[in-house]
Amino acid sequence: MTDQFNNQNGYGQSGRQPGQPIPPAQGYQQPGYQHSYTQPVVDAQNPRKTSSGRTFGTAFAGAALACVIAFGGFTVYQNVTGAPSGSGVTLGASTNTEIQAQSTDDTLPEAVAQKCLPSVAAIDVYTAQTSTDMFGRSTSSSGALTESSLGSGVVLSEDGYIITNNHVVAGADALKVTVGGEEYDADVVGTDESSDIAVIKLRNASGLTPVEIGDSDNLTIGEWVMSVGSPFGLEQSVATGIVSATSRSQIMSNSESSGSDGYGYGYGGSSSQSGGYTIYPNMIQTDAAINPGNSGGALVDSNGKLIGINTLITSYSGNYSGVGFAIPVNYAVNIAQQIIEGKTPTHAQLGVSLSTVNSQNAKRYGLKVDSGAYISAVNSGSGAAEAGLEEGDIVTKFDGNSVSSASDLMLDVRSKNPGDKVTLEVNRNGDTKQIEVTLGSDESSQSAATQQNSGRSSSEMLNRLLNNSGSSSKNDAA
Repeated sequence: MTDQFNNQNGYGQSGRQPGQPIPPAQGYQQPGYQHSYTQPVVDAQNPRKTSSGRTFGTAFAGAALACVIAFGGFTVYQNVTGAPSGSGVTLGASTNTEIQAQSTDDTLPEAVAQKCLPSVAAIDVYTAQTSTDMFGRSTSSSGALTESSLGSGVVLSEDGYIITNNHVVAGADALKVTVGGEEYDADVVGTDESSDIAVIKLRNASGLTPVEIGDSDNLTIGEWVMSVGSPFGLEQSVATGIVSATSRSQIMSNSESSGSDGYGYGYGGSSSQSGGYTIYPNMIQTDAAINPGNSGGALVDSNGKLIGINTLITSYSGNYSGVGFAIPVNYAVNIAQQIIEGKTPTHAQLGVSLSTVNSQNAKRYGLKVDSGAYISAVNSGSGAAEAGLEEGDIVTKFDGNSVSSASDLMLDVRSKNPGDKVTLEVNRNGDTKQIEVTLGSDESSQSAATQQNSGRSSSEMLNRLLNNSGSSSKNDAA
């Protein structure tokens, strides 16, 4: 059967490769129910509040589970009300409470849900309707706003700062946020595309319940957790599970998930996304249910403290399959604090361009090692340059941990902070060297990936590596 969008069911295309992030589930329809649904239209000049109630199972564009965003390229912008610079906003609840429960199976889920639900928001994203010509090009806008996607968010302050995923709000022309049973208009304060973190601010909000912030650096595999959010638009939903693993890292690029979502719809905001990478270091893996619409919602521990922001799933179907991922709260809140203070979010940067070395290109071009991260260019003035790293060096270890690819090194660097000292093991013309590097910051190099990639022509051998089979077709920046 087909759904109201003329898709071959309401759940998306099957046959996806395992281990890949899944596009948004658009046009969702509960099985066994047939009904028509018209997405609400809001006047662009005078958007009015609608009822905070929801009709479950209606068609909607689920929040994108993975988004293609520029590595090292940030979009941080002030909202229409003007985000305060150096505002000194305290994020999270001012007091901490411990939950006392006699049995995990009996009272713990109820106690945690009661504590956390007031701190989790449902985010409805509206975009302007446009007309297209026969070639699919946008030609005009009607001025009306249509609900195009949705997601979740977590309350950080009593006056309405909310953290969510960048891919939830990317491309939004208007936001409606429901929290504590009330609906608010909201503005985007700023986003960090390369980390998939965004902060929004509710208008005229006060007396909200900020979440208590936990410690994602102190997690135990197997410990109890709960996911909280709006899966498939079902607000105030919870699901329980465990921490399945920690330190799960992933890099996503345009080539992996750009374009449409399989329903004829592009990802929210995809037209404004620049080429590059979104880097997810040290994510928390959980089997607590995460579905389309949960993105940006809370992963909390047994004391109801926020430990992660639900972001990705791995699935064949596009829906929950027992493998979900959350951005660690320590990392996410640090980015959010910088955004709220009006700063450009900063990340550690080595200051090099990279290509992956594998057994095929190592044999073909006589490299001394068959795995690692090949340094194709070193940025002048960077930590790498000051430490003496050179073009042609192959990084094989980072602080004692093996590096088998450019992606490994990019993730290792992102897991650190600007100013951290790290030790790299490099192979230089067959000799092994230990080099200590003080990592820099990417604050002043928002176009670093583009600039560094221009260095790939600096070596004839590297050109051959990049332009032949068995290796990357472009350089990566770290």
